[in-house]
Amino acid sequence: MSKKLRMGVIGTGAFSLYHLDGIQKAKNAELIAICDKDSERLAAKAEQFGVETTYTDYHELLAREDIDAVTLPLPDQVHAEIAIAAMRAGKHVLCEKPMALDLNECKEMIKVARETGKELMVGQIGRYTPAFVKAKELLDAGVIGELFMVESEYAHDYTGKFGTDGWRKQPEREAIIGGGCHAVDLIRMMAGNPEEVFAYANNFCQKDWPIHDCSLAIMKFPTGVIGKVMNSHGCKRAYTMRSALYGTKGTIIFDNTSPYISLFLERFTENETVKDMHQQSAEIRIPITLANHNATAEVQDFVDCILAGKPVPTDGVEGASTASVCLAIVESFKTGNKVTVDYNF
Repeated sequence: MSKKLRMGVIGTGAFSLYHLDGIQKAKNAELIAICDKDSERLAAKAEQFGVETTYTDYHELLAREDIDAVTLPLPDQVHAEIAIAAMRAGKHVLCEKPMALDLNECKEMIKVARETGKELMVGQIGRYTPAFVKAKELLDAGVIGELFMVESEYAHDYTGKFGTDGWRKQPEREAIIGGGCHAVDLIRMMAGNPEEVFAYANNFCQKDWPIHDCSLAIMKFPTGVIGKVMNSHGCKRAYTMRSALYGTKGTIIFDNTSPYISLFLERFTENETVKDMHQQSAEIRIPITLANHNATAEVQDFVDCILAGKPVPTDGVEGASTASVCLAIVESFKTGNKVTVDYNF
């Protein structure tokens, strides 16, 4: 393999901007070609990013021997099909989240990755958000003691945002799988894999959509930790992934759009003048760089891993695990039963 990872991008919709910009900013990547069935959109992106070679058939892009890896900023419904084709064509793959909308498709993607020896990375981009990274560092360092509860929310008004050909507004794409998987993945990043979920859902805001636009899920972890995820694609508020980690010695509250993390501690000083006050009522603000949708770091990590021959961090098993929790949540609110999460990949 060359000293630079030679890359192609399949899909030039709105989120491709992050992928294309990330590749061009990566110190050791080279953008070779892009592809989209929409020729007008394809031409616009090619001009914007100075790409000379374009295709409207992804098979033609995959046939090129001078492309080592592809990224897939595509509708969720085609992730499995194109990722599998890419790996069988000898390409490493960075696939957008969610990995797929069906657990059998996730399992097939993992199987093909193992058979071909190609890296399959799922774009759980929240893991590169500075606030989330810092919160995880504080948690792992024991700053708030032993974790006993974790919560996250994905609040994002999708009203009128159907996606090309209405791919967001399809019955198989429940909101908790599509966008809410960010919050679920964050829960897993902090507390590991929940073993059991129970959920409720409704649809008050997007009544013309054939899916539930709001859900609330409760999770139980093998460690005894409990978790909560709220997802809404119709709520009227600013976009946020507000989250909280509750520990025996403190609490961390954070999101992806604020320039600081809030830290509350049982005791933060032994100073005589303040030791008798309720120290845990004092908010300690830790400044954070804002970098929501941090594709620059995500793409760079993918490129570095491929060139170094190292496993990617959010591989197929990680992507499938998040998808499986989301699908268990859907099963729970549709059946009214608690559901054990399937991690057999």
